[in-house]
Amino acid sequence: PRWGQIVGEASVGDKLFDHQWRTIRVERSGEHVVEVALNRPDARNALNGELMEELTEAAALLRLRTDVRAVILTGNDRYFSAGADLSASQARVSQTLIESRRSVMAGPDMCRAWSEIEAVTIAAIEGYCIGGGAALVISCDFRVMGASAYLRLPEVPLGMNMSWRSIPKIAALVGPSRAKQFVMFGEAVDAAKCLDWGFCDEAVETGGALAAARRWADKVAGLPPIPIRMTKEAVNAVTQATAQASIYMDRDQFLLATTSQDYREGVAAFREKRPGKFTGA
Repeated sequence: PRWGQIVGEASVGDKLFDHQWRTIRVERSGEHVVEVALNRPDARNALNGELMEELTEAAALLRLRTDVRAVILTGNDRYFSAGADLSASQARVSQTLIESRRSVMAGPDMCRAWSEIEAVTIAAIEGYCIGGGAALVISCDFRVMGASAYLRLPEVPLGMNMSWRSIPKIAALVGPSRAKQFVMFGEAVDAAKCLDWGFCDEAVETGGALAAARRWADKVAGLPPIPIRMTKEAVNAVTQATAQASIYMDRDQFLLATTSQDYREGVAAFREKRPGKFTGA
């Protein structure tokens, strides 16, 4: 079949490449590689509902394609993503609890969709990759970072727990102590430290992440696709065997944490550029 076609599912290619995406770009890169780029520059690629929905939809279309062997996920040459759009929290004020519980699944659903793509996924990261953006790239198989890139999770200092099903993946990559440091302190972890800790697989000169990710993708695409997929599935099964048991309540913990006085203080302190005063209330 032609590129982008699956036997019995000829329309899939059209849906992926011909769809009028509003917040992402989807392009072919060689015979067996697809590139997906976040494309919301007016908001520094902040993950609002529409962007998360499109990333989830693209991942679902990519999930079982037999003609795709590697998928590159990237932002732009200045940043990957500023993280989850905080305005979404304000929108939940008027929702019922069950509506809020459903709405906060957008991020976890997106991360799960990317982790379920059968092809190998490679994140190319330049500049900052914050919060939900970090959770998203951690859902990929490999990460390549430019020298000035960094990962950061601001959730705990803002009074929230880190959710989006990411804790098991973080711990599997860097171990328990470093996972606690990364999640608790909310400090930036630069490319060199990410490489040392195990968060990234290659650190390259600034501006070189996408080119390096393409080299990784070409290497994967040149290998036998069936054992590559078997290996990915086996490693993920071993390292994530207890993941669901440990994170099944993280969205409820998030909803609880965001009702606290500490959450309101954390957000206020962030916006006013001052240290927070937390009481446990």
